[in-house]
Amino acid sequence: MSEVGRSLPDMATITTEPATIDRWDDVQHSFSGGGDARSCQCIWPVISNKDWNATTVEQRREMLRDEIRTGPPPGLVAYVDGSPAGWIRIGPRSEQQRILRTRAIVATTAEPLDDSSVWAVTCFVVRRDHRGLGLNAQLLRAAVDYAATSGARLIEAYPVDTSEGQHRSNDLFHGTLSTFLAQGFRQAGRLTGGRVLVRRELTS
Repeated sequence: MSEVGRSLPDMATITTEPATIDRWDDVQHSFSGGGDARSCQCIWPVISNKDWNATTVEQRREMLRDEIRTGPPPGLVAYVDGSPAGWIRIGPRSEQQRILRTRAIVATTAEPLDDSSVWAVTCFVVRRDHRGLGLNAQLLRAAVDYAATSGARLIEAYPVDTSEGQHRSNDLFHGTLSTFLAQGFRQAGRLTGGRVLVRRELTS
């Protein structure tokens, strides 16, 4: 799945592709541009705190490699003029353990926790050298398309409302509320830490 020919403010071109194993090096390059992605390896959403604390960076990297190798792709990679620039995690919510263990989300969602047709967006990564180009919006648009063509009924996400309070830049891997609202998501409840549960139905 590609988004070809979308012009960015500096006339660069963004494309998005599913994170298949042949794109493993591109995933890792996307993670290497600053922030916590290199150490997290986007494993935070899929394991418990206990397991997180018991793993090394290399173990997390191998967990992600195995997840991508086994498939289906757990995320998408963004490219700017062919260079890997960003990542979004998107997949069935029931496979992302941390969501199912987060009390505020469990108390707020209206969807059964074991419903595999409910997907979730849980992480954005953009390399520092490509920030400010609107990549999060492009990644989210592509993720919605990917979920829809993969049989998802609904997408949830848990972004930060940056219009209120102060937020560390490292907390913005959840995405921002404004990005989701611009892509047709609707607020479904307030969480903790300035975050909001949003949802977008994909089928009537």
